[in-house]
Amino acid sequence: MNKHQIKWSNFYLVFMFLVLYAPILYLIVYSFNAGGDMNEWTGFTLEHYVSVFGDTRLMVFILNTFILALLSALIATIIGTFGAILIYYLRKKSRRQLLLNLNNILLVTPDVMIGASFLILFTVWLPVKLGFFSVLLAHIAFNVPIVVLMVLPRLYEMNDTMVTAAQDLGASHRQIMTRVILPSISSGIFAGFFMAFTYSLDDFAVTFFVTGNGFGTLAVEIYSRARQGISLEVNAISALMFLLSLALVVGYYFIQTQEQRRKQGMVK
Repeated sequence: MNKHQIKWSNFYLVFMFLVLYAPILYLIVYSFNAGGDMNEWTGFTLEHYVSVFGDTRLMVFILNTFILALLSALIATIIGTFGAILIYYLRKKSRRQLLLNLNNILLVTPDVMIGASFLILFTVWLPVKLGFFSVLLAHIAFNVPIVVLMVLPRLYEMNDTMVTAAQDLGASHRQIMTRVILPSISSGIFAGFFMAFTYSLDDFAVTFFVTGNGFGTLAVEIYSRARQGISLEVNAISALMFLLSLALVVGYYFIQTQEQRRKQGMVK
């Protein structure tokens, strides 16, 4: 690429990130506005953040959201990891490809369709009362394909000769799994957990369909409050959620960096 092309490429990248992040920055800045709306800046204040932490109802929703995200991410990571191992060790390539295609279809299926499908499943076919359990099952279901997608590449990078060597030394299936395979794909497992946790944390569409009376998540509560009118508490909540997501991304980046350094050290 010549200097002219590099210049326009950099301009495009800056413009793209401005378009993506300008509304978020606008929202965060006005979460500190002393006024009651986003039309005019009237001064700096932290009262909206104080209101958020003083709102007992909101704290319950935040607690629900984190418990749900942690549980669904943990269970989905376990299911997705062993599902990825099963797909990897399938002998028939056609069967392996079929399972991968089915997994990828779930990733690109619109959230509204997934939410409506689970609503029909829980209200028509299964006697599941809408609430925490129904939301948990739905979150596990849409997180499993994400985990599979994150773990499979690590399996393909794994050195299969280590498994063969462990078998020759008389290791049991359990020992091979816990001491060879799982340590080799640990970075993919952690990546899958982080992605599943993040998706579960801010999911709205699926949760909106399958949540019931007495249980709700932060995303659904923010939507309900936003419909009632502009409130800078919503800005404050959204700002905190954005910072949390940013922290998760940074944490994931450092884990990946440490893993790459470890691999480079092993190669040397």
